[in-house]
Amino acid sequence: MTEQPKLGKLVAVHAIAPAYLQRTVIVAVLSFLFFMVTMVMFSMWKNFLYFFLSSAFLIVYLLTMLGWLMLRKNVLKIYENGFTYRKFAARWDEIETVETSSSNGRLTCEIRKKKGEKITLSDAIHDVESAIRTIERKRSLES
Repeated sequence: MTEQPKLGKLVAVHAIAPAYLQRTVIVAVLSFLFFMVTMVMFSMWKNFLYFFLSSAFLIVYLLTMLGWLMLRKNVLKIYENGFTYRKFAARWDEIETVETSSSNGRLTCEIRKKKGEKITLSDAIHDVESAIRTIERKRSLES
């Protein structure tokens, strides 16, 4: 188990939800395949329309991969005495409010520290409902 300064031992890790990861992989694979097909067509027929199409698919592919790398940072780590999410870290006694809302079938949770810092957890995190329950339970125990 990993030791985080002042937060204690690592209890749980909630990474990106599989549905979001699956969508990213599908878009990346399809855009790369279309890029390759249009490059082959360009090399066969020397029509610049295929070159522009392949360039567009390459851009979609690169942006998708960049987005995937950014999503990998969305890891919620829950420790004995607090949690971290991206660059946000809070001990249970530092949390002022935990507000959960659901709109259009999407769950979001806004967590605000007593100092005014806030983060929003969304359903892009795997098993976010369980994570929110754990945060609320641990926060209420510290109050």
